[in-house]
Amino acid sequence: MFLGIKIHPSQPQSDEPNTVHVVTQRVQDHAENSTCDLSYSVAHGEIKMSCKQLWRGLSLAFVQGIFVMAFHGASDAASEPQGGLVFNCPADNSPTLADALKSYFQSLGVGEDIYSQTVDEGNGTLQFTLRDRSGGTDTLSLIHRLDYDLKEALIELPSSEKMPRTVVTVSQKEILLALLQHGRTTRFNGKSCNAQALKDVIGVRQNTVAWSESLKFMWPNGDYARWNSQYWHHGNLKTHVSLHVAVSDVFMHPQKYSIGCYTATKLVIIQGVLDYYRRIKHDVVTAQAIEARLMQDGEPLLNIEPGAAWYFEQSASLEGQASAGKLVFLEQDVAADNFVPGDWTYFLNTDPVTYQKTGYEGSNAIYLGRGKFDDYYNDNNHSYTYQEKLLEVYQWRHNVFSKERDVANIHPLTAAEIRALGQTPENGGLQLNLRMTPYAFGFAELPPVQMSLTRP
Repeated sequence: MFLGIKIHPSQPQSDEPNTVHVVTQRVQDHAENSTCDLSYSVAHGEIKMSCKQLWRGLSLAFVQGIFVMAFHGASDAASEPQGGLVFNCPADNSPTLADALKSYFQSLGVGEDIYSQTVDEGNGTLQFTLRDRSGGTDTLSLIHRLDYDLKEALIELPSSEKMPRTVVTVSQKEILLALLQHGRTTRFNGKSCNAQALKDVIGVRQNTVAWSESLKFMWPNGDYARWNSQYWHHGNLKTHVSLHVAVSDVFMHPQKYSIGCYTATKLVIIQGVLDYYRRIKHDVVTAQAIEARLMQDGEPLLNIEPGAAWYFEQSASLEGQASAGKLVFLEQDVAADNFVPGDWTYFLNTDPVTYQKTGYEGSNAIYLGRGKFDDYYNDNNHSYTYQEKLLEVYQWRHNVFSKERDVANIHPLTAAEIRALGQTPENGGLQLNLRMTPYAFGFAELPPVQMSLTRP
């Protein structure tokens, strides 16, 4: 598969020979020590490269009208702490921050015997990682670990009735343990060197999962989506309607909405974030700032995620892939079995035939914790296990779009074959090694909103 880098038309190609040389030299240096084939044309301002490991260690930047591609080798990664929670903070703040974090961990039932703490004064880092005797990266089975003493949580959500409804959902303790697990690193720096930043991250994740429980949207099955016309016009927010009111209606009256999993996932994320800051934290200022960010381009449901999430689509542009998300950011190279409750992930349908069928290109999913993923349409008793989710997407290539109607088309797989589906597409699987998660609003420095870019 080829990746292209093109000079932006606004920059005369003949005026930038040094930049083109720098970019091609970086790629050439890496290609000499890898299984990559490189070709480039200065005349067309284009560089192409074929690699067996797609995007691994690759970053793109759009600098002065030119895409610059760079690789991060093993030496760079080895110098940084890997896994768990990492706080890059001023040294004089570390003791106070460490005490506040440990107190918070204890309030969730996570004692010091469960995690390790490492202080690197030279790099100014404070790191917490799970003491996992297996040395693995799995978070799917945390709920079954007797030594963690995990149980589900009961929380109340607003409903269309006068009384709130109670849902059974993931505990904040499980979310914390998943963040502490090896397999990915969650970083806090600058203003987010604060225990409250972590509390908000965990609170938003739990609230997102809670709103994902027991949903039952209608499935459009290739037809046009259907929206409550009181608030929406073909998926566009009506004039003079507040975004949080319109989004909340989706969850108060899900039977009035026939939407695909991509739109459903975006609405779940938006609801989880806005509802947390408005109803749970009572931080109206931050909630209004988030709404304003979503509405900045007049399209609150567009570009909430970074463009690089859709790198595999044929129509994906390099400019689009360099765009940041309005609401969520991308975590890359995450271990296959590592999911934190509230993660937005994607299972790609790698079959070229059924990929063309609207709604079956792949599956957007929210991880619910407890080894479960969402079921927006109640096709599988409101949730899927990881194995069930992999099999659902895999069986599409055999024209299994309904387990009851198309049961005769099912191709049974062995446990080893199912496990292989959890690999990345370039390694023969369906699971992207990307996860998307909301920013730590009020603490994180947010990238600017790109006004003209949309998902292809």
